[in-house]
Amino acid sequence: MAVKPKKNYQEDLIESLKNPKEAAAYLNAAIEEGDRELFMLALRNIAEAQGGISAIAERAHLNRENLYRMLSKHGNPEIKSLMTLLSAMGLALTVKAQKQVYA
Repeated sequence: MAVKPKKNYQEDLIESLKNPKEAAAYLNAAIEEGDRELFMLALRNIAEAQGGISAIAERAHLNRENLYRMLSKHGNPEIKSLMTLLSAMGLALTVKAQKQVYA
């Protein structure tokens, strides 16, 4: 009887990120870390889970090469591009009150 090989971590991660709630939680965790490179990696992983950069670029009406550059390790997307990208992924950026910081 043949033994089915186990998936590796990256394959399991990509599979889980196909679920929008999982993708949102993953991206929020990356934001909470406060690390831009980690945030960009999270965006790339979610894009891969949703069909890859080409598919996301088409849905977002963005140039594929620009999207690759935007999602690179050193990418620095403008807020408008980020909002467009998140929308194409079925996600949205929100802000919530943390605590009162003024008197």
